[in-house]
Amino acid sequence: MATRASLSLSEPNERWIQDKIDSKEFASRSEVVNDLIRKAREVEEIRQRLIAAELSVAEQGWVEKSQDAILADFRRKAQQDDKL
Repeated sequence: MATRASLSLSEPNERWIQDKIDSKEFASRSEVVNDLIRKAREVEEIRQRLIAAELSVAEQGWVEKSQDAILADFRRKAQQDDKL
């Protein structure tokens, strides 16, 4: 069930939304707003999964090297492969 809502938008946001409609990417303001909300929800879900994965790795102790050591390994490998 769709719910009607009234939104106040800043001028730059209103222009951006209107540009999306003018370019025929979306047919209405509602479509633009719903698409933005869908994308924000996807980002939020991905973020939560990443946080859970990082916590799991930290709890399991799977990572024994520091970030600097891991980066140095990547650089060394890239240099060996002539990609750096």
